This record gives sequence, C-alpha cells and structure tokens, in this order.
Amino acid sequence: MATTDSPNPTPSSNTPTAKPPKPHARLEKWIWILIYGGLFVVILGIATGRTDAALGWSISVPGGIVALVGFVLIYVRSRLPNTPPSK
Repeated sequence: MATTDSPNPTPSSNTPTAKPPKPHARLEKWIWILIYGGLFVVILGIATGRTDAALGWSISVPGGIVALVGFVLIYVRSRLPNTPPSK
C-alpha cells in the first residue's frame, strides 16, 4: 500500500517567513556611521596636517571624538536588553 503523504510535511514554500524585529537597529546603524565617519575625518586631518598643522589638528580632533562616541555606543548597546518594547 502506497501513501501519497510525504513523511516530513513542510509548510508551503510560498509563505514568507517573518523575521523578528531588531529593537536596536537604528542605534547599530548610527554606531557604525559614527565610527567610520570619525575615522575618515581623522585620516583627512592627518593628511591635511602635512601642509598645515593647525588645520590638521582642528580636523582630526573632532573626528577622533566622533569615533570615540561610536565606540562608547557599542558599550551602551551591549548593556541594553534585547527584548522589543511592549505596547
């Protein structure tokens, strides 16, 4: 006797699976923008500092501060709970 039922029934492949929401996605996006943007500005300041030292420092220091804020936000993010806010 043959059966037509498959041994491991699976849901229809046409049904999209819902991904769980990332509660801190915006914060994570800003963390990386601040880090990479700050490091880019530091590099610009170093390159500018070869011709004008005062201008190079005035560009590099704010870039370093922005990158530092990004690194601090990584620590802040690690201390936040992963549960989405309840309504």
